[in-house]
Amino acid sequence: MHVLVLNASYEPLQKVDLRHAIRMLVREVAVVEEAEEGRTIGSYPVPRVLRLVRYVAMRWRHGRRPPWSKRGVYLRDRGVCGYCGKRGHTIDHIMPQSRGGADTWENTVLACGRCNNRKGSRTPEEAGLRLRAAPRVPRWEELVGR
Repeated sequence: MHVLVLNASYEPLQKVDLRHAIRMLVREVAVVEEAEEGRTIGSYPVPRVLRLVRYVAMRWRHGRRPPWSKRGVYLRDRGVCGYCGKRGHTIDHIMPQSRGGADTWENTVLACGRCNNRKGSRTPEEAGLRLRAAPRVPRWEELVGR
């Protein structure tokens, strides 16, 4: 189970495991914003969302783009195929890896099995597919708060 940690200003920071969340409560660096009803660990409610007591400056995020990840592509594309709009399950490289395409935000989209198989090792144009939206680097908030 993971617990969402919010900054003192209510912006999402990260997800931590339950053990870490309880340690934050014991140290009194965070307060419970949302808890699971009727469940406790000792005298603490089982948290779903914590908020830090003091604001933490996120300098490391400013000016830095999020690192590419498969989970990040899934979150950015909201689970939808970049070609047909159905539920997506696989990561597709717009410029295939076999032709030098890299794991980057701008070169990957989520794809359903049908579109991924249809495209194969070709570019979308060669396969007769059109991207519904241009792939982009997501905002940090898109990758944390879910």
